[in-house]
Amino acid sequence: MSEAWETALAETEARDLDALNELLRIPSISALPEHDADVRSAADWMAAKLREAGVPEVELLPTGRNPIVFGSWHVDDAQPTAMIYGHYDVQPPDPLDLWVSPPFEPTVRDGKIYARGAADDKGNAFATINAIAALNAAQGGPKINVKFFFEGEEEIGSPSLPTFVHEQRERLACDFVISADGDMFGPDTPSLTLSSKGLAGCQINLRTADTDMHSGMYGAAMPNAVQHLVQLAATFHDADNRVAVEGFYDKIPELTIQERSDIAEVPFNEDAYRASVNAPALWGEKGYSPLERAWMRPTLDMNGIWGGFQGAGNKTVTPCEAHLKITCRLVPDQDPSEILDLIERHVQQHCPPSATVEVVRSPGSSHPFAVSKENPALQSAAEVLGDLFDRDPLYVRTGGTVPVAEIFQQELGSDMIFFAFGMPDSKVHAPNESLPVSAFKMARRAYCAYLNALVK
Repeated sequence: MSEAWETALAETEARDLDALNELLRIPSISALPEHDADVRSAADWMAAKLREAGVPEVELLPTGRNPIVFGSWHVDDAQPTAMIYGHYDVQPPDPLDLWVSPPFEPTVRDGKIYARGAADDKGNAFATINAIAALNAAQGGPKINVKFFFEGEEEIGSPSLPTFVHEQRERLACDFVISADGDMFGPDTPSLTLSSKGLAGCQINLRTADTDMHSGMYGAAMPNAVQHLVQLAATFHDADNRVAVEGFYDKIPELTIQERSDIAEVPFNEDAYRASVNAPALWGEKGYSPLERAWMRPTLDMNGIWGGFQGAGNKTVTPCEAHLKITCRLVPDQDPSEILDLIERHVQQHCPPSATVEVVRSPGSSHPFAVSKENPALQSAAEVLGDLFDRDPLYVRTGGTVPVAEIFQQELGSDMIFFAFGMPDSKVHAPNESLPVSAFKMARRAYCAYLNALVK
């Protein structure tokens, strides 16, 4: 038997798709100051659509840069409060010559909407507004309390969010946050994300003298900064590819049987994974599968190393300085500041005596995030997805970092439930970004079902 909101969604489907195209035409690129007016236009557009959907309280809340589109529909103090998170800003579309159709002129090909922001995150975010409108038309509104939080700085690292959320804790109070930013494992394979990694970064600057030197006159007697830095870099991992920084793993529990079972259930082809980037072999910490390492084990990655002569041809120089950039992806119970303390101690202990070294911490550190499978809102999401897809969802993790999830968890005490419908091949941040029309339709249905399923 069809739900009343299904009928409401069907009646507005064509109009909602036209409206999505309208939103996708706004080049709301937060990274480029020349598009500041477009970013504001997208915020105004989202606010207007929330009002059209019937949300009683809608505001544009100022931040240090781009406004938060905030909406609130309070129903009953006895019901839980969900806050739906998304973002209306997008990445730059470059390189333009690789787009088959213009990035800000949405085009449907092979059942997919191609445009910058189609999946990340305008299609997903707008689907939540469609859902609230359908619930309003079918049953007079949601049956739980719903807030909306759409930001305009996600694609530049959400710099305003920590301060804003801290200062607006009372206004933003909720029992849990639902993220409309993200994806499913596949078009016919629903999934729920249980964790994301934290991030800590630094740059190591090593110096051996106050000037580069002639390698014939000084190379046999003076220390070489590049050689010393390479030797130092080699101390960060042991023969089993484990991070060799003392104390790095001290706070990390071993993977549980259930965690390993969840990951083992995820379809994963190691050969295809390797071949996708034409790598000759996989690499990583011994004793763990590639997915276990990518999702549940911390890493220390060397992102760049340089020093000495970089041009074409030869230059007989003994360089006096060299540099190494490092980022660590962290798992629950690891603190970014503490990890950087350990790295700094390691660097000082392993620096050759003929060099001096400094560790400069990078901005943008973030704590790891995790949500329990026992979280009631997550369990409701699993039931809804199971009904809609006629199969149980996979439980996945991400090796990436989602700072907003940890911000909401720390400031509001609210776990984030990832409930978004981008696809692995949506090419977010790349040319020819897309979202299947079927995924957009599924997102609208799923949000109606999910919000109703959360009623106490």
